[in-house]
Amino acid sequence: MKSYIKIYGPPIGKALKALEKIATEMPEHLIVSYYDTIVPTPGIRYETDLQNYMTRLPEEVSRTRMAKLISKSGHTLGEYDFFFEWARDPTWEEIDTLIEKIDEALSPLGCRYTIVSK
Repeated sequence: MKSYIKIYGPPIGKALKALEKIATEMPEHLIVSYYDTIVPTPGIRYETDLQNYMTRLPEEVSRTRMAKLISKSGHTLGEYDFFFEWARDPTWEEIDTLIEKIDEALSPLGCRYTIVSK
């Protein structure tokens, strides 16, 4: 299952970084990966772009976890800006906890969002 996020209003770049931070801090048994619009996609410079991208992630995240966090199914974003990929179908309480974390991270930025889990 994935929880898709659509961000409205600036600063979208800062909002994406805040969502990445949430993904890296969530327990691995809950959130296995994420994908956003600024994650490098396979191409000519993929390896270099991926290394540069991974150096932006918090240092307390292990290299193994970093490699697993970036989802391989990024083409499912569609109209959304970001998704969290759950390790298993989440409970309502786990979804509510994620929403609370997103609210807390995005409120100071002043942007709004929608979330759809499917």
